[in-house]
Order: sequence, then structure tokens, then C-alpha cells
Amino acid sequence: MKYRQRLSFFLFLDSAIILSSLVSACLLIQGEPQNWNKDFSTILIVMLFCYSIYSFCFSLYKKAWEFAGIGELIVICKVIFYSTATSAVFLILTASTSSIRKIIITALLQFVLISGSRFLFRMHRDSKSTKKENLKRTLIIGAGSAGMMVVRQLLFNKETDLLPVGFIDDNVKKQHLHYLGIPVIGGISKIEDAVSRHRIDLIVIAIPSLSKRQLNNIFQECMKTKAKTQILPMLEDIVSGRVSVNQFRDVQVEDLLGRAQVHLDMASIAESITDKVVLVTGAGGSIGSEICRQIGKFHPAKLVLLGHGENSIYSIEMELREKYRETNIQFVPEIADLQDAKKMMQVMDQYQPDVVYHAAAHKHVPLMERSPEEAVKNNMIGTMNVANAASWHSVKTFVMISSDKAVNPTSVMGATKRLSEMIIQHMNQDSNTKFVVVRFGNVLGSRGSVIPLFKKQIQRGGPLTVTHPDMVRYFMTIPEASKLVIQAGVLANGGEVFVLDMGEPVKIIDLAKNLIKLSGHSVEEIGIKITGMRPGEKLFEELLKEGEEDNQQIYPKIYIGKSTHLYIEEIDEITAKYNEKSKDELRKWLIDLANNRPSEKPAVAASLY
Repeated sequence: MKYRQRLSFFLFLDSAIILSSLVSACLLIQGEPQNWNKDFSTILIVMLFCYSIYSFCFSLYKKAWEFAGIGELIVICKVIFYSTATSAVFLILTASTSSIRKIIITALLQFVLISGSRFLFRMHRDSKSTKKENLKRTLIIGAGSAGMMVVRQLLFNKETDLLPVGFIDDNVKKQHLHYLGIPVIGGISKIEDAVSRHRIDLIVIAIPSLSKRQLNNIFQECMKTKAKTQILPMLEDIVSGRVSVNQFRDVQVEDLLGRAQVHLDMASIAESITDKVVLVTGAGGSIGSEICRQIGKFHPAKLVLLGHGENSIYSIEMELREKYRETNIQFVPEIADLQDAKKMMQVMDQYQPDVVYHAAAHKHVPLMERSPEEAVKNNMIGTMNVANAASWHSVKTFVMISSDKAVNPTSVMGATKRLSEMIIQHMNQDSNTKFVVVRFGNVLGSRGSVIPLFKKQIQRGGPLTVTHPDMVRYFMTIPEASKLVIQAGVLANGGEVFVLDMGEPVKIIDLAKNLIKLSGHSVEEIGIKITGMRPGEKLFEELLKEGEEDNQQIYPKIYIGKSTHLYIEEIDEITAKYNEKSKDELRKWLIDLANNRPSEKPAVAASLY
């Protein structure tokens, strides 16, 4: 009904209720109508008038009674109380004190009948919501406000195919109670039993305040069942209207492995980036492209996207132009090879960047074992070329992205990254540019990482290939790593090796099992195959080597490692003579030097400058 129709209907209904209540009160007190006092009409007119006034004052006729609750009941109480009190005062002042009993009884009957009439609308809607058939039986994890919001939507949304069957909540005060007619079955430990007993098809996690560790624990319990597990959308998406509360999303691996949100020092970052020129090498890669996305939020005057692959640079350029089309940021693509020292000088001279983020590198461990000379050229000589050009053109800050594989490296990739760190630390000693290194572990979903591989294997029907059942790795989301890289650059004084807090290491085989379950399959269905460790791999990674440890946390999730010996002469010899060695000799040479085992007769070094 339209508002005017609703208003007319409820005015007529309430008037009829007040009249019938007063008639009933008179019959109870005075018996037959012939015995009634002559003040019946006066009482009725006064009560109708007062009730109408307070109904409009408290917006009683603007309530949607299909969704009536305690709040609406309180409004009815207020309207009847104030209208009754006002009527009584008026009648006392007009010497009609004998009518007070009638007014009180009328008010009680009025409250019962008006409340009942309103809640008939709610009961009618509830009865319609329970007539759905062939629904997915749903278990809600969390009997808090978010869980209640979910259940209301599921019960009263005609289009949903989900039927809430029960709550799971660890709060013992809620257990065995019913909320909105839905029982709280038990705590988290009861998930497997509840799914079995109540034939649950879907589990919805509806606790927005969950930490990642708690979410992981809940998900592990859900994995013991055959029910599909989903999670409530982010509250900010619900509030903003981008999604509705019943548009649940699948649990992502980032939900299980990620950590609390990174909080940046926005003022200091803005001071170093806003209206400045920033250059990112490897801008088309996983980390480099995300650094570009994050930098765009601080509105640099110009962002130079430098990379060797034209397709990836084109993609990130188009994405950034679209994302920041309403800003004045200049996005400049530069196709260039880091091994071209002259080109690096030309780029630095042309754009005169204030900050350089060096994310370009060869990072695939097995491939670099096969081609150690390419790792030297790209990771070491390339870094040297970019760093020399930055120092020559007085770049304010130079941030190199490194890897946990640089710690006690057993691979060519890790060794070249460690030696590149030494180059950067050495450059800082005699340069006006602040050179720093940021070291972290694996990032979720980056190119060449294990998660995209697992997802492709699941799409093919399995099996997932794990090199060793005891292999563990540190993981971080790409946005989190990129934000911390930018923050570390602002904190730099020069020469530091910043180490990002990677949280707890994760067993790769557990990650594989989680991804299989998240994809809606079982481990038995997809399978996991142990293939054996590949060349250069380690069972576990480290973030700091012996002698680098420093418990100083200079910013949340950012630590600083102590400097160790820099083998610059030996590095110069490698970059000058790597072509003279066989692959095996070069591999051994790199790994020995990166692990502080230089040759006994170092050659006279060529200058890094």
C-alpha cells in the first residue's frame, strides 16, 4: 500500500480498537449500556484526539510493521502511555474523575489489540518465508549482530535459496538458546557434528571481527565436513551498497594466510611521493605493478613504468590510466633492459626521479639454476646499472626489493639477490642517494608462485604437486608487501636491510589441502603428489642470517637487519668474468660468495662506479 492508504487504514483500525476497548471497559465496570454514564462520548473523543496527536509525534504510522521488533513495540507503549495520561489529566481537570478506571482498562485493552494487530503483519511475512522448498540447509558461524543480520536476510528474502538451520557460537551464554527461531547448537568444536546431524549443505562464517588465525582455525573444522564454506562480505562493502548481506563469497587463501591490515604513515609517505617523480623497475611484474597501484594513491607528479616486457608494461599503464583518470598523474611507460647501462643513464637523466623502486629481477629458482649467467646479468649487473645511474643523477631514495632466498642461499637466484644486496649497501657508503634493501618472503598469487600453479592443477583435475611434505614458506599478500616496501622507503636513512614481518611459516602441503577444499573438492578427489625437491630449493626459508639479527622494530611489521661484510671486490670479479666459467663453476662461485665463503685469491676489483 502507498503511504496515504496505509495512514487511512491504520487510523480507521486504531479508532475502531479504541472504541471497542472503551466499550469493553464500560461493560466490565457498569454492565449494560443503559447504566453507562453520560461521559462516554467525552472520554472517546478525548482519547481519540490524544492518541492521534501522539501517534504523529512518535511517527507511529511511518513504521514498516512487516519488520516490527522491540523498537516498534516501545513506540506503541509510548503513544498509549502519553495519550492515556493526557486524557486522564484532562478528565480530572473537568471533574470527570469517575472515568479514570475506564481509561486505564481501555488503555490496557488498547495496547494488547494495537500491538497484536501490528504484529500480525510480521507473522504473515514470517509464515510466507517458511514455505520455501528445496533450500540449502545453512549453518551460521557466529550468533552476534552480523549473524542475526544474515539470518534475517535469509528468512525474509524471497529470492534466496538458503534456509538457516542453526548457529555455531563459542559463547556459552548463547548456547541452547534460540535467536529469531534458530537454535545455537554449540561451539566451534561442534561444527562437524552439527553438519552431520542437521544435514547441512552450506556453512557461512559471519564474524567480521575474526583474526586470520581464528578464521583459519574455524576453516580447519569446516574442512572436516563435506559442506561448502563461505564467508560474509566485508562490512564496508555491505554498508557502501556494493554487495548485499546475503551475497556470500568463497573463503580465499588470502583470508587464511593474510594478517591484520597494514596501517601506513600516510603523512610521511605523502611527503616523499606527492608531486614527486617516481620510477619503478619491473613495473609490469606482480610486486612492481602493485607498488605502482599503491603509489598512485599518493598522487605523484609522474610515475615512470620501466620494464622489459612490452605487454605487461602496456597492461599496467592502461590499468593505472583508467584507475586514476581523474587525477593529473603522468604515467610514462619505458621499455628498457636493465643490462643496458647507457639506457639506464638516459632514463635517469630524462626523468630525474626523486624515488626509485627496483623490483625487476629474475626470481624463478629452478630456471636460474639452469641459467646462472642470466641471473648474474639481470639481478646483479642490472641492479648495478640502475643503482649507478640513480647515484649519478642524485636520486633521493633507492629501494631494492630482495627475497628471503637471499639468506643462506642454496640457489643461484638467492645468491644473486644476496650479492645484489651487497652492491646496494656498498653504493650507499659513497653516495648522496639513500640506498636501502627491503627483504621479504613469498607473496600470494605472484607470477611463478605456488598458488597459481596449484589452482591450474585443480582446474585440470589434479593432482597437486608438492616437492616435500615438510616444506614450509612464509607468505604475504601482494598489497601488504607493496605497502610495507613504500613505508620502508620513507623510513630509510641509507644502508639498511629492512626485513618485513612475514608472520608464521605455512606448510606447503597444508596450503595445497586448503586450496583443494576452497575449490569445492576433496583431497581424495584431487590428490597430492610428492615430486621431490627441485635444484636450489630449501625445506624452509629464513629472513635473517646469523650476525644480521636485530630485534629492533622500527615500524609495525618492519625490522632492520645488521650489516655484514660486503665482498665488493669479489662481486666485481664475478660481473667481469662470469662468462669464463661453466654453469656449475659459476653456480658454486655465486653460492659460496653469498654464504661468506669467498675465494682464497680475490682478483683486483674493477670500480662499481
